Amino acid sequence: MTRAARPRPPEPPRTSRRRAVFAIAAALLIAGVIVGGLWAWIAPPIHGVVALTHDGDRLHDYLGDESEHFFVAPFLMLGLLNVVAAVAAALAWQWRAHRGPGMVTGLCAGVVIAAGAAVGVGALLVHLRYGAVDLAAVPVGHGHPVYYFTEAPPVFFGRTGWQVACTLLLPASTAALVYAVPVAATARDDLGGYPAVESSYRQAASGAVIAGDDAPTFR
Repeated sequence: MTRAARPRPPEPPRTSRRRAVFAIAAALLIAGVIVGGLWAWIAPPIHGVVALTHDGDRLHDYLGDESEHFFVAPFLMLGLLNVVAAVAAALAWQWRAHRGPGMVTGLCAGVVIAAGAAVGVGALLVHLRYGAVDLAAVPVGHGHPVYYFTEAPPVFFGRTGWQVACTLLLPASTAALVYAVPVAATARDDLGGYPAVESSYRQAASGAVIAGDDAPTFR
């Protein structure tokens, strides 16, 4: 009977594992900057109005359904970051020689770095584009009682720590989950990476179950 051909062991990588992790983090940092610029371009601003009442009070409100953009804009940022995380996890898995926990750690850290870069760049660009609105200082008076303004879209769902962490950490969990799918589907203990690890299971003889020395053999 012809024995099945054993899989060819992977060749030693040309890049060390540490340099591979830094390369993943640097690539994700660049991707985060690009995501921040893209988000600042497509994120919808919020249009509102400030009105002066007969009593001299200032009232402000948002036009139509513009207030929904306070949710749409950060959700758009989160969606873009999750796409980057999923693509990065798929590409990191293709780097066969460095498969393993070290790559997962570097991938998750890189995605968090990308999220921070995207949030920072996006917030800066929309601030430069739309500026800051001081509702208490808008030029309204009895001769001009209505003032329309455009407010920059937010990058976070809110200002609490949990809401900020949602935007920064959720893409990292997405990357880990996507990376775990091919890991679970791989039969090899070494995930096909380097160095190769020989399986500790012995091939049983045809129709036989191999047990300990004192146990009977069933055929």
